[in-house]
Amino acid sequence: MPGHRFALRSLVQSTDTPVAASDAERMPRADKLTIGALLVATFVMILNETIMNVALSPLMEEFQIPEPTVQWLTTAFMLTLAVVIPTTGYLIQRFSLRGVFTAAMLLFAAGTALAAAAPGFPVLLAGRVIQAAGTAIMLPLLMTTVLTLVPMHRRGVVMGNIAIVISVAPAIGPTVSGIILEIADWRWMFLTILPIAVAALLLGRPG
Repeated sequence: MPGHRFALRSLVQSTDTPVAASDAERMPRADKLTIGALLVATFVMILNETIMNVALSPLMEEFQIPEPTVQWLTTAFMLTLAVVIPTTGYLIQRFSLRGVFTAAMLLFAAGTALAAAAPGFPVLLAGRVIQAAGTAIMLPLLMTTVLTLVPMHRRGVVMGNIAIVISVAPAIGPTVSGIILEIADWRWMFLTILPIAVAALLLGRPG
Protein backbone atom coordinates (compact mmCIF):
# COMPACT_ATOMS: atom_id res chain seq x y z
CA MET A 1 0.00 0.00 0.00
CA PRO A 2 2.72 2.54 0.80
CA GLY A 3 4.21 1.86 -2.62
CA HIS A 4 0.87 2.47 -4.29
CA ARG A 5 0.38 5.73 -2.35
CA PHE A 6 3.84 6.95 -3.37
CA ALA A 7 3.13 6.11 -7.02
CA LEU A 8 -0.24 7.91 -6.87
CA ARG A 9 1.35 10.97 -5.26
CA SER A 10 4.07 11.06 -7.93
CA LEU A 11 1.47 10.79 -10.68
CA VAL A 12 -0.53 13.71 -9.25
CA GLN A 13 2.59 15.87 -8.94
CA SER A 14 3.69 15.08 -12.49
CA THR A 15 0.30 16.05 -13.90
CA ASP A 16 0.12 19.25 -11.83
CA THR A 17 3.51 20.60 -12.90
CA PRO A 18 2.72 21.33 -16.60
CA VAL A 19 -0.57 23.05 -15.66
CA ALA A 20 1.22 25.32 -13.21
CA ALA A 21 3.88 26.12 -15.78
CA SER A 22 1.20 26.84 -18.40
CA ASP A 23 -0.59 29.23 -16.03
CA ALA A 24 2.68 31.02 -15.33
CA GLU A 25 3.36 31.49 -19.04
CA ARG A 26 -0.04 32.96 -19.88
CA MET A 27 -0.05 36.57 -21.02
CA PRO A 28 -1.66 39.05 -18.63
CA ARG A 29 -4.94 40.53 -19.82
CA ALA A 30 -3.41 44.01 -20.01
CA ASP A 31 -0.64 42.76 -22.31
CA LYS A 32 -3.18 41.04 -24.58
CA LEU A 33 -5.14 44.28 -24.79
CA THR A 34 -1.96 46.18 -25.62
CA ILE A 35 -0.99 43.80 -28.41
CA GLY A 36 -4.53 43.83 -29.80
CA ALA A 37 -4.66 47.61 -29.83
CA LEU A 38 -1.24 47.77 -31.49
CA LEU A 39 -2.41 45.38 -34.21
CA VAL A 40 -5.54 47.46 -34.82
CA ALA A 41 -3.51 50.68 -34.91
CA THR A 42 -0.99 49.17 -37.31
CA PHE A 43 -3.78 47.86 -39.54
CA VAL A 44 -5.37 51.31 -39.76
CA MET A 45 -2.04 53.00 -40.40
CA ILE A 46 -1.02 50.62 -43.19
CA LEU A 47 -4.53 50.83 -44.66
CA ASN A 48 -4.06 54.58 -44.73
CA GLU A 49 -1.02 54.18 -47.01
CA THR A 50 -3.12 53.09 -49.99
CA ILE A 51 -6.47 54.64 -49.14
CA MET A 52 -5.71 57.78 -51.17
CA ASN A 53 -5.06 56.00 -54.46
CA VAL A 54 -8.69 56.06 -55.59
CA ALA A 55 -9.24 59.62 -54.33
CA LEU A 56 -6.54 61.27 -56.44
CA SER A 57 -8.86 62.07 -59.34
CA PRO A 58 -11.56 63.74 -57.19
CA LEU A 59 -8.87 65.72 -55.39
CA MET A 60 -7.47 66.96 -58.70
CA GLU A 61 -10.89 68.32 -59.59
CA GLU A 62 -11.60 69.88 -56.19
CA PHE A 63 -8.22 71.59 -55.73
CA GLN A 64 -7.62 72.27 -59.44
CA ILE A 65 -4.17 70.70 -59.44
CA PRO A 66 -2.38 68.59 -62.08
CA GLU A 67 -1.68 64.87 -61.73
CA PRO A 68 2.06 65.21 -60.87
CA THR A 69 1.14 67.47 -57.96
CA VAL A 70 -1.58 65.26 -56.49
CA GLN A 71 0.77 62.26 -56.68
CA TRP A 72 2.77 63.85 -53.88
CA LEU A 73 0.08 62.66 -51.45
CA THR A 74 1.42 59.14 -51.87
CA THR A 75 5.04 59.99 -52.72
CA ALA A 76 5.54 62.22 -49.67
CA PHE A 77 3.95 59.55 -47.47
CA MET A 78 6.42 56.89 -48.62
CA LEU A 79 9.40 59.25 -48.43
CA THR A 80 8.52 60.14 -44.85
CA LEU A 81 8.37 56.45 -43.96
CA ALA A 82 11.81 55.92 -45.44
CA VAL A 83 13.29 58.83 -43.48
CA VAL A 84 11.63 58.25 -40.09
CA ILE A 85 11.75 54.45 -39.75
CA PRO A 86 15.56 54.31 -39.28
CA THR A 87 15.31 56.77 -36.36
CA THR A 88 12.72 54.71 -34.48
CA GLY A 89 15.33 52.39 -32.98
CA TYR A 90 16.98 55.35 -31.30
CA LEU A 91 13.64 56.61 -29.99
CA ILE A 92 12.77 53.20 -28.52
CA GLN A 93 16.13 53.00 -26.75
CA ARG A 94 15.89 56.56 -25.45
CA PHE A 95 12.25 56.64 -24.33
CA SER A 96 9.73 54.21 -22.85
CA LEU A 97 7.44 52.10 -25.02
CA ARG A 98 4.49 53.99 -23.57
CA GLY A 99 5.98 57.34 -24.57
CA VAL A 100 6.92 56.23 -28.09
CA PHE A 101 3.50 54.65 -28.67
CA THR A 102 1.73 57.78 -27.44
CA ALA A 103 3.84 59.98 -29.71
CA ALA A 104 3.18 57.75 -32.73
CA MET A 105 -0.58 57.68 -32.19
CA LEU A 106 -0.78 61.40 -31.44
CA LEU A 107 1.10 62.16 -34.66
CA PHE A 108 -1.14 59.87 -36.68
CA ALA A 109 -4.35 61.20 -35.11
CA ALA A 110 -3.23 64.82 -35.53
CA GLY A 111 -2.29 64.24 -39.16
CA THR A 112 -5.61 62.53 -39.82
CA ALA A 113 -7.58 65.38 -38.26
CA LEU A 114 -5.55 67.96 -40.18
CA ALA A 115 -6.11 66.14 -43.47
CA ALA A 116 -9.85 65.83 -42.81
CA ALA A 117 -10.14 69.57 -42.19
CA ALA A 118 -7.72 70.66 -44.93
CA PRO A 119 -8.95 73.79 -46.74
CA GLY A 120 -6.43 73.30 -49.55
CA PHE A 121 -3.89 70.91 -51.01
CA PRO A 122 -0.80 72.12 -49.03
CA VAL A 123 -2.56 71.47 -45.71
CA LEU A 124 -3.74 68.06 -46.92
CA LEU A 125 -0.18 67.20 -47.92
CA ALA A 126 1.10 68.31 -44.51
CA GLY A 127 -1.49 66.10 -42.83
CA ARG A 128 -0.32 63.12 -44.87
CA VAL A 129 3.30 63.73 -43.89
CA ILE A 130 2.37 63.89 -40.20
CA GLN A 131 0.37 60.68 -40.60
CA ALA A 132 3.38 59.01 -42.20
CA ALA A 133 5.63 60.05 -39.30
CA GLY A 134 3.32 58.30 -36.84
CA THR A 135 3.10 55.22 -39.06
CA ALA A 136 6.88 55.02 -39.39
CA ILE A 137 7.28 54.96 -35.61
CA MET A 138 4.52 52.39 -35.08
CA LEU A 139 5.87 49.64 -37.33
CA PRO A 140 9.16 48.98 -35.47
CA LEU A 141 7.43 49.67 -32.14
CA LEU A 142 4.98 46.83 -32.76
CA MET A 143 7.82 44.34 -33.25
CA THR A 144 9.67 45.58 -30.18
CA THR A 145 6.55 45.38 -28.01
CA VAL A 146 5.84 41.84 -29.17
CA LEU A 147 9.35 40.72 -28.26
CA THR A 148 9.01 42.44 -24.88
CA LEU A 149 5.54 41.32 -23.81
CA VAL A 150 4.76 38.08 -25.64
CA PRO A 151 6.14 34.80 -24.21
CA MET A 152 8.33 32.75 -26.52
CA HIS A 153 5.72 30.03 -27.10
CA ARG A 154 3.13 32.63 -28.24
CA ARG A 155 5.32 34.69 -30.55
CA GLY A 156 4.65 32.56 -33.62
CA VAL A 157 0.90 33.18 -33.37
CA VAL A 158 1.34 36.93 -32.84
CA MET A 159 3.85 37.20 -35.69
CA GLY A 160 1.34 35.43 -37.92
CA ASN A 161 -1.28 38.01 -37.00
CA ILE A 162 1.19 40.78 -37.80
CA ALA A 163 1.86 39.21 -41.22
CA ILE A 164 -1.89 39.16 -41.91
CA VAL A 165 -2.19 42.84 -40.95
CA ILE A 166 0.76 43.89 -43.11
CA SER A 167 -0.46 41.97 -46.16
CA VAL A 168 -4.23 42.56 -45.98
CA ALA A 169 -4.38 46.24 -44.99
CA PRO A 170 -2.74 47.75 -48.10
CA ALA A 171 -4.68 45.39 -50.36
CA ILE A 172 -8.10 46.53 -49.15
CA GLY A 173 -7.22 50.22 -48.88
CA PRO A 174 -8.39 51.15 -52.41
CA THR A 175 -11.58 49.12 -51.93
CA VAL A 176 -12.40 50.90 -48.67
CA SER A 177 -11.73 54.32 -50.17
CA GLY A 178 -13.82 53.47 -53.23
CA ILE A 179 -16.78 52.53 -51.04
CA ILE A 180 -16.45 55.72 -49.00
CA LEU A 181 -16.21 57.90 -52.12
CA GLU A 182 -19.38 56.28 -53.50
CA ILE A 183 -21.45 57.43 -50.54
CA ALA A 184 -19.61 60.41 -49.03
CA ASP A 185 -16.99 63.13 -49.50
CA TRP A 186 -13.26 62.31 -49.58
CA ARG A 187 -12.86 63.84 -46.11
CA TRP A 188 -14.72 60.86 -44.69
CA MET A 189 -11.75 58.66 -45.53
CA PHE A 190 -9.97 60.44 -42.69
CA LEU A 191 -13.00 60.94 -40.47
CA THR A 192 -13.61 57.18 -40.54
CA ILE A 193 -10.04 56.41 -39.46
CA LEU A 194 -9.78 59.09 -36.78
CA PRO A 195 -12.01 57.53 -34.05
CA ILE A 196 -10.27 54.16 -34.50
CA ALA A 197 -6.90 55.84 -34.00
CA VAL A 198 -8.13 57.64 -30.88
CA ALA A 199 -9.56 54.39 -29.45
CA ALA A 200 -6.26 52.59 -30.08
CA LEU A 201 -4.42 55.44 -28.34
CA LEU A 202 -6.58 55.12 -25.25
CA LEU A 203 -6.55 51.31 -25.04
CA GLY A 204 -3.13 50.28 -26.24
CA ARG A 205 -0.53 52.26 -24.35
CA PRO A 206 2.15 49.70 -23.38
CA GLY A 207 3.93 50.07 -20.07
